[in-house]
Amino acid sequence: MSLPHLSLENAQARMLALLEPLPMERVAVEAALGRYLAEPLTAARTQPPADLSAMDGYAVAGQGPWRLKGESRCGEPFAGAIHGGECVRISTGAVLPEGADRVLIQEDADVSGDTVIHTEDPPVGKHIRRKGFEFSPGHTLLDAGTRIGPAHVALIRSAGHAEVAVQARPTLAIFDSGDELNSDPTACGVHEIPASNGAMLAALAGALPCDIHQSDPLPDRLDDIVAALEAHRGADLMVLTGGASVGDHDLAKPALDAVGAQLDFWKVAMKPGKPLMVARRGKQLILGLPGNPVSAFVTGFLFMLPALRKLLGARDCLPQTIHLPLATDCPAGGPRREFMRGSLAEGVVPAPQQDSSALLTLARSNVLIDRPAHGDEAKAGTSVPCLLLEIP
Repeated sequence: MSLPHLSLENAQARMLALLEPLPMERVAVEAALGRYLAEPLTAARTQPPADLSAMDGYAVAGQGPWRLKGESRCGEPFAGAIHGGECVRISTGAVLPEGADRVLIQEDADVSGDTVIHTEDPPVGKHIRRKGFEFSPGHTLLDAGTRIGPAHVALIRSAGHAEVAVQARPTLAIFDSGDELNSDPTACGVHEIPASNGAMLAALAGALPCDIHQSDPLPDRLDDIVAALEAHRGADLMVLTGGASVGDHDLAKPALDAVGAQLDFWKVAMKPGKPLMVARRGKQLILGLPGNPVSAFVTGFLFMLPALRKLLGARDCLPQTIHLPLATDCPAGGPRREFMRGSLAEGVVPAPQQDSSALLTLARSNVLIDRPAHGDEAKAGTSVPCLLLEIP
């Protein structure tokens, strides 16, 4: 089958259209870190639940001097009300007593016995956190598809929830393939290389909440690749690296045909990573990634991670582009859109070595520079689109 080379955006859109978020489940808030909300989060309580002091000092009523009537502490509010010319000692976060109209911070107060006077009189309403200024019951706080981070964990609990609705964790099966691969990196002959793509992709996917199954590298034999595909029919996403091109020993496409997978597209107009296969088998998505390690990483970053995010119910599945100035000149582009490895310094610095097998360059990079096909040379200081190699 002869299929056209797709643009990156078209390929990503077509892949994501093949997927639906997994079924919803409810988990404890503390277990939801890194998951994505399956439904909007609404407040079940009022925050703050009462008028609170924003500072340590004195809750005062009317004009001073004030007569000290008692204390309001966190967890132990002052019992009763105060009236003009009265005050209570108050702690940050403590409930403001009825009748108090502002808080005099302790640095601005002089105390003599039970009398408090001010060195600076705060205006009415100063240093008070009003009841419900953050949210009240029924307010929508977070949209569906929001990734839950540490601050979200605190917010969800503060909103009165012990559990939260998220999508189920996807299962991911990853396979290396190639006769030259050895699973033991300490025992490679001159005709062998350590298998690294599977471990790299598993580490890449491990930043997201998913269950990963990884096995020893597969030989270049159709029966073995077919058997591996059959053994993991239940995985939500399957990733096979190597064999996605058109050589005599490139067996990804025949293996997909043998297990009844329907090829959606093959080849993307990008560098590195042109030979990329996307197929479906029932509800399972299968990605065939290139065998060169940098190509596998870049396509894993641009396709595997977005696929996992879609299964997890993410609102934004694709990595976000930012624009950064070049610290050095960048050469003119070739016939394909290229994602160049680079590092952040006083701007972004393209790596001198861009070979798709160069793992050392990749390991020293923290950004991909998005260069257009046939683009002109870009001079230092030019703003260029980039993808940060962090996994949000």
